Amino acid sequence: MHAPVPDDIVQPFQVDPFRLRGRLVRLGPALDRILTQHAYPVPVAGMLGEAIVLAVALAGALKYDGVFTLQTKGDGPIRLMVADVTTAGAVRGYAQFDPAKLNELGPDPASSVPRLLGAGYLALTVDQGEHTDRYQGIVALEGASLADCVHHYFRQSEQVEAGLKVAVAHNGGAWRGGALMIERLPAGEPAAREAEDDGWRRAMALMSTSTSGELLNPGLAPESLLFRLFHEDGVRAYRPHQLAARCRCSKDRVERMLKALAPHEVTELAVEGKLVITCEFCNQTYTYDEAAVAALNPAHSP
Repeated sequence: MHAPVPDDIVQPFQVDPFRLRGRLVRLGPALDRILTQHAYPVPVAGMLGEAIVLAVALAGALKYDGVFTLQTKGDGPIRLMVADVTTAGAVRGYAQFDPAKLNELGPDPASSVPRLLGAGYLALTVDQGEHTDRYQGIVALEGASLADCVHHYFRQSEQVEAGLKVAVAHNGGAWRGGALMIERLPAGEPAAREAEDDGWRRAMALMSTSTSGELLNPGLAPESLLFRLFHEDGVRAYRPHQLAARCRCSKDRVERMLKALAPHEVTELAVEGKLVITCEFCNQTYTYDEAAVAALNPAHSP
């Protein structure tokens, strides 16, 4: 009996001779759950799926304890996208879009950044909680795909040499996503620089041969794909990190927010005497009547 192929994971790996490290992302049920919690049109769901897969791939490149967030804001049909992942592997995401603008693009709009996101920016944020510095990098949305925008960010902001390949599709009634990311480690001995340059170019060429089908195939083990691509150069796969669709909203968080509001803010939010708070990520709703709000904060009592 064959062992089940792991899904919803980040598979770290390294190509030792050339000081290259990378991550292979495989998202199945987790991505499908996030995207189907909202009634997104296919182009919106597909673009948000790419943002989520990219966030997972990029977060795996960092050493942090907290939340990594990828956000886009533009003047196109998709006004805003947010995707974040915690160091524990909790993944979530949501999109805000203008249905009228989307309809103007026709029944099958091209899933490109210029058409769906328009002009705007891409922001990458690392938040490690209170009493720590919050890092954020911002770059203009330039390129046909989100991966192109990230490449632009690397070139402009970080001077990092990295290659990215992303695939997202709705196949067999469910959404799947995958990504392959390779980056160069700092240069080694000067004498090895030429070999490392050759190895980097070779790795990029090999990565380009990987297909969307391979990245998305639930029956192809991550180690098998890495071996197929890089076995001649001595690829080493490490223990994968598990991912899960998990929102961080909670009744406690909502109530802390309500306690912090001024009375007039509560009044503005209320509809027919009730407060209905809906999480934009998971669509969970929290409902409070006047008595419940007053119990949370006596300052809101009549």
